[in-house]
Amino acid sequence: MEFGLAANPTLRKAPLNLASYPGIRLAVRIRMHDRYQINALAKEESWRLFRIMGEFVEGFDTLPRVLPAVTVYGSARAKPGSWAYETASALGGALAKSGYSVITGGGPGVMEAANQGAFEAGGQSIGLHIDIPLEQPTNQCTTLALKFHYFFVRKVMLVKYASAFVLFPGGFGTLDELFEISTLMHTQKLQPFPIILMGAPYWTGLLDWLRTDVVAQERLDASALDLFRIVNSVEEAMAAIHKFAAERDLIQR
Repeated sequence: MEFGLAANPTLRKAPLNLASYPGIRLAVRIRMHDRYQINALAKEESWRLFRIMGEFVEGFDTLPRVLPAVTVYGSARAKPGSWAYETASALGGALAKSGYSVITGGGPGVMEAANQGAFEAGGQSIGLHIDIPLEQPTNQCTTLALKFHYFFVRKVMLVKYASAFVLFPGGFGTLDELFEISTLMHTQKLQPFPIILMGAPYWTGLLDWLRTDVVAQERLDASALDLFRIVNSVEEAMAAIHKFAAERDLIQR
């Protein structure tokens, strides 16, 4: 037992009164917070900076070679045979055949499907995996895989090297990426690129709410919604990407 308490056998026979051992209470609190990265930054920040910089450097050194690329987001819970999974796989193949690399979060579900489609079509299939407590398995359909400890570094890499974004139905992670990309474009921190929302039944309600509540209450400019394009098929998504590509040089970033 830690803290030099093992020599006292009575401690094994009754519950330990932590109030008598402030050192143990402190250690327990620290261990409980270790899994929460933002809270844990309160201690030993300096050495963490080197790991953060290392992740940025690895991404910046590796990912420029995959241009042009399209980042695909969506639920990790989509199952093979579902509309989202099969459509994401078809999209990955179509993108690869058109000369685009496919970037995903490297996990299961929609991410796996898009990577698989690109991989099977002979294209570049990139997975940017995140190390989280509830371990998300890395899919095996990538030609290049990077693993990140810090969400914010991974989010930069998912955005920086993409010339378009396709978002399938998803949960908090997908919605977080949608609003972050939109904010970066709206505030001119990121060049405007297509934000394609795949699946009208899923996304229409969100855009209706933004229009009838958020815009109506002057919390947002109506023009901000022009960033979004709702589609229902791979063909529509590819048409939007090709149209933009015809107007811009996607290699220039």
